[in-house]
Amino acid sequence: MMKRILFAIAFGLAGLVGPALPREVYTFPAPNGESEVLTIEASADLSAMEPLIRDFQVLEPTVSVHFADSLTNDVFAAALRACRSGEVFADLMITSSVDHVAKLTNDGCAQRHESALTQQVPDWANWRNEAFGFTFEPAVIVFNRDLVPQENVPLTRNGLVELLRQQPDVYNGRVGTYDITQSGIGYLYAFFDAEQSSVFGRLLEGFGRADAVLASTTGAILDAIETGEVLIGYNLLGSYAYARLAAGAPIGIVLPHDYTIVLSRAVLIPPHAENRAAGERFLDYLLSERGQTVSARSAFFFRFDSPPPEGVLAADAAQGATFYRPIVLGPSLLVTLDQAKRRQFLDDWQDAVSPQ
Repeated sequence: MMKRILFAIAFGLAGLVGPALPREVYTFPAPNGESEVLTIEASADLSAMEPLIRDFQVLEPTVSVHFADSLTNDVFAAALRACRSGEVFADLMITSSVDHVAKLTNDGCAQRHESALTQQVPDWANWRNEAFGFTFEPAVIVFNRDLVPQENVPLTRNGLVELLRQQPDVYNGRVGTYDITQSGIGYLYAFFDAEQSSVFGRLLEGFGRADAVLASTTGAILDAIETGEVLIGYNLLGSYAYARLAAGAPIGIVLPHDYTIVLSRAVLIPPHAENRAAGERFLDYLLSERGQTVSARSAFFFRFDSPPPEGVLAADAAQGATFYRPIVLGPSLLVTLDQAKRRQFLDDWQDAVSPQ
């Protein structure tokens, strides 16, 4: 089987490989005394959501916010279970696994919301005014800037395949990606990659030969890249990587020049929300110019309508502009959750990545 680093031992973080991460709950008290409570269930790092929550409370100083963070698969399972049983789940759900959002929306587990702001969302990030994308999140290649020579930096998938083939003595055991059996977003990226790229099968085989490191979160792989234990990470969330770069981590970020997958982290209002009104106001805040500005400055760093932030290696005009391929929020995502197709895809993935 493919190599797995036990991040729980290496970094003191329990459950990053194997058992699911615990659900972490955080409370943001109302600055001016509580008049109502907004409850958010999410799969999103607190460090990314906190600036948005606190700025929302500047506008809504009497709203306390309860924010819970879990793995994507766990949030989806809890939301679906609550919907089917008619139980209260949250006022808002936020996740990067948009295939899960498609399933919930298709099953009647999201409430419709329309406003002037929802009408401004790109068509590929708005499904039936029930689920909305509010971020622009590219899947990126990340490398240790101090340990990977410039000539070795892979700018395309084929470049990464060739690097792993030509320099096994350097990169064996030191390339990382998602464990798609543990991560919903990892599975989605891999599934979409397989549809988009003729090189993807070769890349998986390369991961197998290179005894690649698997983890269930972008953060775990980034930790390993920062320490040099892993040199290159593939298909990682660009927003989380850029946060490390902006904080001074010795990493570089590539928007793959052949094409860059983009998803929009999604938000929906569950059917049995206790405080739907507050959920709608926070949703509109996320879509507003103010919310998007805070997001680009302090949370997720990329925007729908702006070039990538400084320091990210995107294709320049001489190479041809980076080709974004957005994952459309809609019914086409339901195929990724078909159990027979999922099992076959996981079996094929595991066969491909097994060491040759």
